[in-house]
Amino acid sequence: MAKFYKIWMIFDPRRVLVAQGVFLFLLAVMIHLFVLSNPYFNWLNIAAEKAAGA
Repeated sequence: MAKFYKIWMIFDPRRVLVAQGVFLFLLAVMIHLFVLSNPYFNWLNIAAEKAAGA
């Protein structure tokens, strides 16, 4: 564990951070699309139904 810093000699830190950012952004988009496609968790439809009913 003491020599774990050498991993950055193999991988470029800039590329790793960019790849991690892209991965997390795509994961967030995928989760949002999945949640919005489910009628129970779709907060846009729930808000519209509450506004129409009030």
